[in-house]
Amino acid sequence: MADLPASHRLRIGRLSEPNRIYLITTNTHKRLPIFDNFHLGRLVVWQFRIAQYQGLANSLAWVIMPDHFHWIVELRKGSLADLICQVKSKSTRTVNGASGRKGRLWQESFHDSALRKEDDLVKMARYVVANPLRAGLVERIGDYPLWDAIWL
Repeated sequence: MADLPASHRLRIGRLSEPNRIYLITTNTHKRLPIFDNFHLGRLVVWQFRIAQYQGLANSLAWVIMPDHFHWIVELRKGSLADLICQVKSKSTRTVNGASGRKGRLWQESFHDSALRKEDDLVKMARYVVANPLRAGLVERIGDYPLWDAIWL
């Protein structure tokens, strides 16, 4: 396993279970701060909403940081890999189209963790949406425009 690239090691043992809740994290290609532009970040949020409208997932909490996102999602149907592939593919097209960029927007892989307990979910949602505070981007979470959570 040590000889595999990191992106392939992330996939080993990955299971997708409908109705399971996951914390997803993925980075922009080369950690470029694409989403310091609010309008480009909203295009990613729109893809989260489309996935929900299509019945693929329920968005529970998310934050779009300048160079990555965290998304707490309940998988409804399909696989986690397919869900993330769709979000990343469609957001790449819309962000590149809106900004005049070309090429890759996202790193190839993503990190996922299955979450289990309701109490843990609320704590994790608070942790996720507080990311801009910890990064020093804002002094109050209400000042950061690219986050949401069903509990907060």
